[in-house]
Amino acid sequence: MPDQSIPQARTSDSAAREPGSTAQEPASGSGRGVSRRALLGSAGATGLVLGAAGGAVGYASAPAQATPLTSVGSGRAMFHGKHQPGIIEGLQARGHLVAFDLAAGAGRKEAAALLRRWSATAERLMAGEAAPHEDTDVARDAGPSSLTITFGFGHGFFARTGLEKQRPGALDPLPDFSSDHLDKARSDGDLWVQIGADDALVAFHALRAVQKDAGGAARVRWQMNGFNRTPGTTAHPMTARNLMGQLDGTRNPKPADADFDKRIFVPASGEPAWMANGSYAVVRRIRMLLDDWEKLSLTAQEAVIGRRKTDGAPLSGGTETTPMDLEKADAKGEYVVPVNAHARITRPDRNGGAAMLRRPFSYHDGIDADGTPDAGLLFVCWQADPLRGFVPVQRKLDRGDALSRFIRHESSGLFAVPGGAADGEYVGQRLLEG
Repeated sequence: MPDQSIPQARTSDSAAREPGSTAQEPASGSGRGVSRRALLGSAGATGLVLGAAGGAVGYASAPAQATPLTSVGSGRAMFHGKHQPGIIEGLQARGHLVAFDLAAGAGRKEAAALLRRWSATAERLMAGEAAPHEDTDVARDAGPSSLTITFGFGHGFFARTGLEKQRPGALDPLPDFSSDHLDKARSDGDLWVQIGADDALVAFHALRAVQKDAGGAARVRWQMNGFNRTPGTTAHPMTARNLMGQLDGTRNPKPADADFDKRIFVPASGEPAWMANGSYAVVRRIRMLLDDWEKLSLTAQEAVIGRRKTDGAPLSGGTETTPMDLEKADAKGEYVVPVNAHARITRPDRNGGAAMLRRPFSYHDGIDADGTPDAGLLFVCWQADPLRGFVPVQRKLDRGDALSRFIRHESSGLFAVPGGAADGEYVGQRLLEG
């Protein structure tokens, strides 16, 4: 889990939108009673919708009272744009990652029809509207809640669709790492979908709609559920914490950085042409061995990471954003930031400038029979080229990261995520119809 990790939480709905986007409401037309969009539209400047307030009468809830639609519910990301949503937006409270394999006999034609359906569904749901077909009404009363739906292609997709010549070299399988304990059934996949939202029902609604849209063209290979802190739950904006209690994301690249696009996105002139303005997502399920971690003293935990647990400041001193002094030593001549500290090893200047944008979710999938929590990180990182982003850093971590004793990589996937769809386009159209 490199130090350059989770983006800072949003402080308002505007941070969830693509740069230059607005909060315009879409045109009407859902046709199902009081639609989510109609509720949003009727809110006007005050943002009022039906809420969940009210006491209980017997075993039935009293009718819901009108309450303000909070900034959490009104946040909206744009589906159409230069890049797909779900990459540069702030962290969302809930997430689902799901991979599909194309069904037997399904090829390029069926894949194109599926991506067309998925894109239409994503556009409507992200606008706070009902799904185009057989909506389940799960999210009827909610706002968009910063919903994002992102689509990618795995290595096997290209052979299944007869598009091997269009498969990017950057999509070659990741190398083996000594720390891997990978479950192949929960790794890879022909198609990958990332769903994030600030409301659990909105996120589930999107997951169900995507699954139903797959129909007979694709079947679920694996699916994982994650979470983050809900925006607005801290007294002031701050870097998120992971399940080890550490601030996680201090050195994440920021869109304002001069070289951000170069590091994260395939250039418009890049190869193959259909990946212009796209990115590559590495997905890893990383289990945290929390029982072992929590046995360490606070001092030992901080030595493993190289940062203070309270505020994320480097052990060499200063605040969270103070540059780490790797040469500073204590009275005994020992480095203040240990040589195997996670934050030292993952620094870009120690890895040939390698950088990635990490945008993961935490997960908790219950308690094992021996009482061990099955919990950790659904690691998702973005880069223009995984062989220059993820791979060099992971190789370095593999050789001596102090944190490796307390984590286990249990599944892995690499996906090519094309650029955003223009108005009238569906995601991947330039590949599937080019």
